[in-house]
Amino acid sequence: MDPRLSVIDRRLEKVENIIAVSGGKGGIGKSIVAAASALVLAENGRRVGLLDLDFCGPCAHIILGTDNLYPEEEKGIVPPKVNGISFMSVISFTAGCPWALRGSEVSNAITELLAITQWGMLDYLFVDMPPGLGDPALDAIRLIKRMKYLLVATPSKVALDVMKKELQVLKELDMKIIGILENMKRKESEPLRNKLEDLEVPFLGSLDYDAHLEEAIGNVPELLKTGFARQLREAVERFI
Repeated sequence: MDPRLSVIDRRLEKVENIIAVSGGKGGIGKSIVAAASALVLAENGRRVGLLDLDFCGPCAHIILGTDNLYPEEEKGIVPPKVNGISFMSVISFTAGCPWALRGSEVSNAITELLAITQWGMLDYLFVDMPPGLGDPALDAIRLIKRMKYLLVATPSKVALDVMKKELQVLKELDMKIIGILENMKRKESEPLRNKLEDLEVPFLGSLDYDAHLEEAIGNVPELLKTGFARQLREAVERFI
């Protein structure tokens, strides 16, 4: 029995809500949704954390505009504060270099990161999940208790099909689903709500494709002024 497993539970015991942001596929905008949702709630005075668990392509630090923040050591590690958010990512330990891990190495790294991170008291912890349904995602489900899933989809037929498969697995694992949020909606696309009627999962709304969003990445004040952020605020109110 790995003693770190019980340590993980203690590290998270003062976190009231743990929200996993996923969608089964990369490139759907789950990282920007996770980071911006955390920023929106922090803006409203909530105690919020953000954990980037996408070991293959961590990018939350780019969205937040921070490359040089490092956690403090205090009987573990204390996440640094970024724009009012307690933020943790594997990027703090790699110095920006690629981190090539396989199999059990990935599981061990995820376990270690969760075991040493002291989140303290939080109202919400957003977890930017690894894409797909491989070992990293399944390890997160196994190790992080009480996770509730916010699923991100796009008008893409491919992305929607992958998301539906993840949803099926999550239901079989009896995971709580907050709902589905459509990202990068284009005006000419068929409403996603119509394609989800048979899934029996709440539809939380749509975020239009925002051509100006890319320019705001890395600049939090500008990011929070975008049309994307405005629509996300309305969506967040539906699931908090």
